[in-house]
Amino acid sequence: MSTRYEAIRPERSVGRRARDQLMAAMPMAAERRVRLPGVDTAVLEGGDGPPIVLLHGQGEFAAVWIRVIPDLVRTHRVIVPDLPGHGASVASDSRLDTEAVLAWLDELIDQTCRGWPPVLVGHLLGGAIAARYAVRHGDRLAHLILVDTLGLGWFRPAPSFAMPMMSFVARPTAKGRDRLFNRCFLDMQRVGEETGEQWQPLLAYALDRARTPSVQAALRSLVTRVGMRPIPPGDLAQIGVPTDLIHGRQDLQVRLRTAEAASARYGWPLHVIEDCRDDPAAEQPEALLAALRTAIGTSRDSRAPGEDKSP
Repeated sequence: MSTRYEAIRPERSVGRRARDQLMAAMPMAAERRVRLPGVDTAVLEGGDGPPIVLLHGQGEFAAVWIRVIPDLVRTHRVIVPDLPGHGASVASDSRLDTEAVLAWLDELIDQTCRGWPPVLVGHLLGGAIAARYAVRHGDRLAHLILVDTLGLGWFRPAPSFAMPMMSFVARPTAKGRDRLFNRCFLDMQRVGEETGEQWQPLLAYALDRARTPSVQAALRSLVTRVGMRPIPPGDLAQIGVPTDLIHGRQDLQVRLRTAEAASARYGWPLHVIEDCRDDPAAEQPEALLAALRTAIGTSRDSRAPGEDKSP
């Protein structure tokens, strides 16, 4: 299956090879292009059962879920897109805003979930998108799960995270990437060893995308317009779909206290992942999967329309 890459140049060949390696390692039925409002979207799909949609964080791409996808496809239809302007998803307009990204997500669910209300899982920026979607379209979801999410308060990372983040965004280098990733993970070396042969392609593709002008523009636009500002508390209080929070205890991007305050205010269960910073799917995949199973087990509307939903 062919995948369209943006601006294939000699200097981009490393990133292209890295993506091909990552896609080959995915236990998915297919990667396909889905034309959604304003975005030619790369989507991974696989598995059978109730749908679960995974939205990655800012500056990331679908393959960052690689350590949890093999487990999820055993029990669910798994849908994993590259966010607009990220990975291999090409946005026709880099000036993305809340309205654009919510229209994109609504159509993604229409085209991939086959009429089933999905479990919607969002990480960091993906969590802010998912929460904003649930404010408006909670009736279309079976469950909302927010992982170290943006949007619950102002995006004010710890200085020890903010400095390497700004440095890497301004000048993406391998050294800067590793300095930043060492703040994303409590133990980056262990994450790399446990990820195995996919680790180097993940690092290479992350650097390639960070150096791509269209990805840089989409990142600036989405973080500024969708992720940085808090979602109004009155809007969050309107979310009617069952909602769970999952959060790394040592997160430097979004402090645990932000999730604790939201849990207390809105009554959302909070699952704290030990020995973990801001990326449980990569650093503590088994703990994340356990929290997902606990949350999904409380969903009451995860069956297809027309199915008997009585206990």
